[in-house]
Amino acid sequence: MIIPKLHYISQGSSPAAHLENIQKACSSGTELVQLRLKISSEKKLLKFAKEARKITSHFQTRLIINDYYKIAKAVKADGVHLGQTDTCPTIARTHLYSWQMIGGTANTLQDCEKLLDKDIDYISLGPFRETITKDNLPPVLGLKGYRAITDVLKTPIPIIGVGGITTEDVTDILETGISGIAVSGEITRDFNSIRKFNQLLNASLTEEQRHTFK
Repeated sequence: MIIPKLHYISQGSSPAAHLENIQKACSSGTELVQLRLKISSEKKLLKFAKEARKITSHFQTRLIINDYYKIAKAVKADGVHLGQTDTCPTIARTHLYSWQMIGGTANTLQDCEKLLDKDIDYISLGPFRETITKDNLPPVLGLKGYRAITDVLKTPIPIIGVGGITTEDVTDILETGISGIAVSGEITRDFNSIRKFNQLLNASLTEEQRHTFK
């Protein structure tokens, strides 16, 4: 399973704003959207997840649902992203379709190692820096933290950096061994930044290929 290198994590002051921003992100060229709606009712969330699925399907963009694997299955999303206090990925896997992906959140090397035992498709590692989109933030990792973890964690599973990442950070982050990034604030502020992010992320890919074929 190929995991896109750029993930847009939805943001907005209301569910309608989330959907509007998802539409903008899709039309600006993001390959994967994570619906991260924090509402109390699963029934309401299902309704908005169906809307998000319609939008992403139209653009052939992948959709990941944050936290709720049952909703991810119900709307036939491309997968689910599970935080550290959510359902265990091994349990979620038994309920999902075989083609659906599972991402897991990690902050430390130990978190990453635990996830590798749990049949996940990618690890979201962060925060890279302080961010206002999340409460009770664990310790910030930065480039040093990323390098310390990727040096030890030898895995083919993609590691996606997350947390306050801007276009200025991409090249340095990729040099640490992180394979992609998840972005919320920077993209929501300017959807044109998706093109820049994609260029920076794909540039690394062509560099790798050039070295491979020499």
